[in-house]
Amino acid sequence: MIVSTSDLNSVLNDSNTLIIDVRSFKDYSEGHIPGAVNLDLFAFHWIDTSKDGIVAFNQQTQTLLSFLGVTPEKRVVFYDEVSGMLAARGVWMLLYFSHETVSILNGGISKWKKEGLPTEIKSNSFKPSNFSGKINHDIISGFEYILDNKDKVKILDARSTEEYLGNVIRAARGGHIPNSINIDWNENIDEDGTFKDHSELSKLYNFSKDSEIITYCQGAYRAANTFLVLKKLGFKKVRVYLGSWGEWGNKLELPVEN
Repeated sequence: MIVSTSDLNSVLNDSNTLIIDVRSFKDYSEGHIPGAVNLDLFAFHWIDTSKDGIVAFNQQTQTLLSFLGVTPEKRVVFYDEVSGMLAARGVWMLLYFSHETVSILNGGISKWKKEGLPTEIKSNSFKPSNFSGKINHDIISGFEYILDNKDKVKILDARSTEEYLGNVIRAARGGHIPNSINIDWNENIDEDGTFKDHSELSKLYNFSKDSEIITYCQGAYRAANTFLVLKKLGFKKVRVYLGSWGEWGNKLELPVEN
């Protein structure tokens, strides 16, 4: 799920590699990896994990992946400025549809540019497909799943400490999901923008590999980054709470700690 700059550079001319720049169009237009298409994934928040809400999310995501031009034989690489949350969200979305040949660029375009690798400024057009995939229900959570399994799972809050404590409020209520553990997703990233090495991350997420873990943040972007790190470390049972605090903090009937 993680590709190096050198490995990506070696397949730039491979027609079966689809490179997706998930930064803003402004950043993309100022220089991007050759051949990359642009889609700012931050525009696609989703905070409804009711049964109907998940059905609608599935439809929107399938439409989005078709727009991007994803096909079964494509190797898809997402990147942003560093090994960031937007690219991680893209990887998680494809894994959710059981498309396994998907990666995040380790270090993002910052590392790419530091190494003097090629960039271009011309925009690249999409080549839409008719994407379909098998939904992997094992890597997503809604609010009801958390309520039903709260005594069986570990819940990781990937937000800042200030958000976790309720000092910064970005919903109707501040605070966190009861019994959740706060590990800021920024702790996943080294100073150069790459993921920290295995030993550092293992110390950070010192849990039993048999644990079932649910990650969340505000909108399931930072949570997706932590999801990738946990999978990298060998955790088998990891879910992203799609609605995250954007849903939980606004549903007044759900319990909150602060």
